[in-house]
Amino acid sequence: MKEILQELIDGKISLQEAEKQLKTMQIEEIGDFAKLDTGREARTGIPEAIFAESKEDEDLIKIILKGVDNGRLMVTKLERERYDLIKPQIGTLEDKGFKFEYNKRAKILLIKNHEIEKEGKIGVITAGTSDIPVAEEARITAEEVGCEVLTSYDVGVAGIHRLFAHINEMIGADVKALVVVAGMEGALPSVVAGLVDVPVIGVPTSVGYGVGEGGFTALFAMLQSCAPGIAVVNIDNGFGAGVVAAKIAKQS
Repeated sequence: MKEILQELIDGKISLQEAEKQLKTMQIEEIGDFAKLDTGREARTGIPEAIFAESKEDEDLIKIILKGVDNGRLMVTKLERERYDLIKPQIGTLEDKGFKFEYNKRAKILLIKNHEIEKEGKIGVITAGTSDIPVAEEARITAEEVGCEVLTSYDVGVAGIHRLFAHINEMIGADVKALVVVAGMEGALPSVVAGLVDVPVIGVPTSVGYGVGEGGFTALFAMLQSCAPGIAVVNIDNGFGAGVVAAKIAKQS
């Protein structure tokens, strides 16, 4: 970008040509199957994230090898077996100074050659142990957006007395938002929202059975909550919740 602007200042290119080049440099095309948003992090504060599901391994490898050009990349919904399968093909990045961090629970692969400064704090809470994978996705995402994260897992309404000390600790640490992850009947975000003065992002999970199967009961319960101050993301969308919470914290 600086090179283009310098050429414009020096009169080597016209204003129209500079505009065209600046627009073009934001998108990196990979064959006829992918277009990377290379300016996403500079524009939004969110690193480029690649959704692994439904992509062919060969295409995913090509996207990863090109997507790290900005120094940081997230690959979400990547099963451990697939990671082990593609690792030899992308391992050359380690020779170029990139570090790999794979979280089996969150199914997230981080590839980066630098860390970023953390601004603000959020809390991530789960109702049950089975909700932790989605919560870990939210935690890792928020950290990569540049936010410090406090966690408290398995403190749901089935044993509500477990919750209060952890809520006090997070509010005392000055968190600016809380991500509350719950499956089954999805009641925990409503309880938490009635106790705190910060925004609550409810994340319904697909944990459940019977009428709760697939996470729709938890989703409807959170959307229907009578406690004000709750925003709700899609079922199992820890990534989206982590981004929203981190942006709130950084703005605060």
